[in-house]
Amino acid sequence: MQTPSTIRLLIAIVLSTTTMQVQAQAVKAGSSAKKIAATPKFPEFTMSRTEVEAHMRFLASDELEGRRTGEQGNRVAARYIAEQFRLMGLKPAVMTGSQQDYLQSIPFERVKAASMATMVVGKDTLLLGKDILVMAGGPTSISGEVVYVGYGLTDGEDGYKGRDVKGRILIAQGGSPDAKSPREIFGASATKRKLASEKGAAALIELYSEPTPWGLVSQYLNREQMSIATGDNSASPIAHLWINNANNKYKQLKEGGQHISFQTSGRIRTSAISSNVAGIIEGTDPKLKDEYVVLSAHFDHVGVGKQGGSPYQPTDSIFNGARDNGIGTVAILEAAKALTLQRPSRSILVLALTGEEVGLLGSRYYAEHPLVPLKQTVFDLNTDGAGYSDTTIISIIGLERTGAKAEIEAGAKAFGLNVFAEPAPEQGLFDRSDNVNFAVKGIPAPDFAPGLKSFDAAIAKYYHQAIDNPESLNFNYVLRFCQAYAHSARLIANRPMRPQWSAGDKYEAAAKALYGY
Repeated sequence: MQTPSTIRLLIAIVLSTTTMQVQAQAVKAGSSAKKIAATPKFPEFTMSRTEVEAHMRFLASDELEGRRTGEQGNRVAARYIAEQFRLMGLKPAVMTGSQQDYLQSIPFERVKAASMATMVVGKDTLLLGKDILVMAGGPTSISGEVVYVGYGLTDGEDGYKGRDVKGRILIAQGGSPDAKSPREIFGASATKRKLASEKGAAALIELYSEPTPWGLVSQYLNREQMSIATGDNSASPIAHLWINNANNKYKQLKEGGQHISFQTSGRIRTSAISSNVAGIIEGTDPKLKDEYVVLSAHFDHVGVGKQGGSPYQPTDSIFNGARDNGIGTVAILEAAKALTLQRPSRSILVLALTGEEVGLLGSRYYAEHPLVPLKQTVFDLNTDGAGYSDTTIISIIGLERTGAKAEIEAGAKAFGLNVFAEPAPEQGLFDRSDNVNFAVKGIPAPDFAPGLKSFDAAIAKYYHQAIDNPESLNFNYVLRFCQAYAHSARLIANRPMRPQWSAGDKYEAAAKALYGY
């Protein structure tokens, strides 16, 4: 393990090298506006493969130990990105008191997996993992009659209406009428827990029979999770469990007069800190500069050893995350540099996001605590991916939906790449990356991903695996990917009219509410 002094030395070496490269490029370009204007091509056309590789080799190095949210390697990555922004001359986007900063600090909590839980329902004894999962709460031992509250999502539902449920054990149907994706299912679950807690319930139990298989959610919940701290200083949330209700096995719990008992060790919470990193490039057009295009990518990954959630060898337990999402992080750094050297009409917010791998938490926090007004944010060009299996394409999730198809296709074509729309549709990728937290606010937000058409063996070989190291990358392709991303961003930021959702898109109503059209 590297000491803090070793990490600081590594950063200093990389920053020093990058400084010399920037100075050399400034001399070559003449460093004057007239010289840049006379250049026949934009700065992204002379992007340096060496610089792309240097960024990647630092961010996906063993020394950063998988950049897991809340861990030291993640904080080092955030500091590196922030100092790159400073070096390029981006304006800090965060105001802390009277001080400007690049780091948007987020109060996280580590939530450890439950070590024990049992429940007795009639003659059945339900066990942790196989039959029940612990979502939240501290150590609890309780028994009593249950109260069925329907989905338990609103105060007006029949289950809650006119009832005093203080101190009671509540039973709710899992998910919601509309929830399909894991994000929607977990979001509905959090809403239920909040309402049950506000009403003074002793416990909340959901009957889970949703599309995401029980085995997958069991694997996910039986390891450490991260959440955003609520600011509630109470000892712990109420006890909240899921029951595996496949084939409607425990439908009797929806009836009156049913008694249950359960014990759980709960999920212990401890505080952790991580940060988004944000910098601004001011636009050149007197009117359009008040509108912002966000360039976003998550820089966190999954950590070391058991944190990674996949098999690993004793000789290599670090999940470096070169593809996911080292490529995206380097792309926003390189785009920031190109767009700083020759600024576009609209302003740019360059946003490196933490907490994606633990539930899209950094982007969710940003959407609730924006650094530029959401109403003035006209587009988010997010870049994230599982890796690549085709170096002739880039893959765009949401290409036909988000109003910038022509610019993205032109940006790719300029560097000899084709565009493939909607890879692996069965995976529901649009709602699985940070772009969705912009979309739910109404902001058009596709995901700009490395070249894949399906989750084939070439993708699975590296996706969330310890062998996803810089040494395995095709840097000629990574360079062209970064160039295509930067040029697409420029073309979108220079559009006379802002992009809009396709008519009838499920996020169009949110856009109309946000922008007032």
